[in-house]
Amino acid sequence: MKVDLFIPCFVDQLFPETGFNMVKVLEKFNCEVQYNTQQTCCGQPAFNSGYWDEARSIGKKFLKDFTGDDHFIVAPSGSCTGYVRNYYQKLFENSAEHNDVRKIKTHLFEFTEFLVNVLHVTDAGATLHTRATYHDGCGTLRECGIKTQPRQLLEEVKGLELVEMKECETCCGFGGTFAVKYEPISTGMAYTKVKSAIETGADCIISTDLSCLMHIDSYIQKQGLKMKTMHIADVLASGW
Repeated sequence: MKVDLFIPCFVDQLFPETGFNMVKVLEKFNCEVQYNTQQTCCGQPAFNSGYWDEARSIGKKFLKDFTGDDHFIVAPSGSCTGYVRNYYQKLFENSAEHNDVRKIKTHLFEFTEFLVNVLHVTDAGATLHTRATYHDGCGTLRECGIKTQPRQLLEEVKGLELVEMKECETCCGFGGTFAVKYEPISTGMAYTKVKSAIETGADCIISTDLSCLMHIDSYIQKQGLKMKTMHIADVLASGW
């Protein structure tokens, strides 16, 4: 099975190891992975800030980079996947790119969704000895409708005890520029998320989105707490 990688800005610039680990898992299950080095941002930051013309320009490049074949497109981000699926249609309404948008919606998958729904994989053969809780990122849960797939994968990780926190579906407070424009509110939301995780006795918070995890981890470090964060691709590539 041929797979094109879509590597979001956060992964590319700040957490490249997660991208490599995603490739590691996909190749384990016989995927032929390709990476277009010309790819850039999907345009979500510009769109969310109201710069639709700029977002449309970036989106045109994204469509050009990813609609040239019938391969699956897989990304380690529910946020970026959800944006392309749900807002490109509005961005390119009544445009020459309309058919490309319709095509890409059927080919683009978030990583855990692809593993479970397309490859029918729940056991990646990973081992990680820790007690962990899962954070439902807004993009993954609300934009992509992904809830059970990450948990199915985590439940099969040997040595990992998965415990649910009460605020698992509550926003962590990042929200892109929201964290900059409304810092006190954003920090308060991070406090709620981390407090809920601590109450489970977990040592680690796992999620599908590094933007959420970066925000959560910054709060954890600021408070000097003994908890770590991990992207699910890094978890699934552990212990081989």
